[in-house]
Amino acid sequence: MNVDLHCHTNLSDGSLPPQELVQLAIEREIDVLSITDHDNIDCYAEIKPPNDSLTIISGIEFSTTWRNIGVHIVGLNMDLTNAQLLKGIEFQTVAREKRAILIDKKLHNLGFEGCLEGAKRFSSGRQVGRPHFAQYLVEIGAVNNMQQAFKRYLGAGKAGDIKQQWASLGDVVSWIRGAGGVAVLAHPTKYKMTRTKLCLLLEDFAELGGEAMEVISGAQTVSKTQSMARLCKQYNLLASRGSDFHAPGQPWAALGMTAELPADCVPVWSKWT
Repeated sequence: MNVDLHCHTNLSDGSLPPQELVQLAIEREIDVLSITDHDNIDCYAEIKPPNDSLTIISGIEFSTTWRNIGVHIVGLNMDLTNAQLLKGIEFQTVAREKRAILIDKKLHNLGFEGCLEGAKRFSSGRQVGRPHFAQYLVEIGAVNNMQQAFKRYLGAGKAGDIKQQWASLGDVVSWIRGAGGVAVLAHPTKYKMTRTKLCLLLEDFAELGGEAMEVISGAQTVSKTQSMARLCKQYNLLASRGSDFHAPGQPWAALGMTAELPADCVPVWSKWT
């Protein structure tokens, strides 16, 4: 099957409206899709029932921290009416609002005015994230492109990297499990951890009730996939895969274009198919 369990719409930091993303998934002949917008499920109110060729699984990507390192947890196949989940989403929504204000203050201290209001113009949903601030910095000529904005001002360890306000890893996993879903560690190779530290993260995640990890995230080397597959089996986790699609024209994160999971991995979708 062609399965993509990690992608984003313009209601978080993606570029396509929800229905356009669904249409692209149909065109790419995706069999199972989960839209995992950051800390919100607003897209699911806008999606019309797809044709019989595409199954949509509910999803979300929560921001949290582990040992003061920002990490992301994907929730899959949840009851979107669950009160515990909705309370958690509201917590994260408030946290994102506070974070946006703090980022604005940090950028103001660096000499950039009106960043929050400017960032809001690039947001189609309720949330303002770092990519929206990056777009504003490009617009005012502070940087040449979004990559430069993250490298100088918004990326890990920079002024705009504010993560202390997120819910704990345990709380996030609890929200997902409480809604009947599966908690998945997102894109583990992107955290720039040593293998020893990543093993510690996976150990803690599994102890808290995490059940899966992304063995494949977007375009990655075979050796990296094999390495993640070994860790997946070592910690008795289910394997997930997703493009982490945000916008067309990004071949490293193309919707529905990820490689197959290694044959000895147990796919996370085996829990509901």
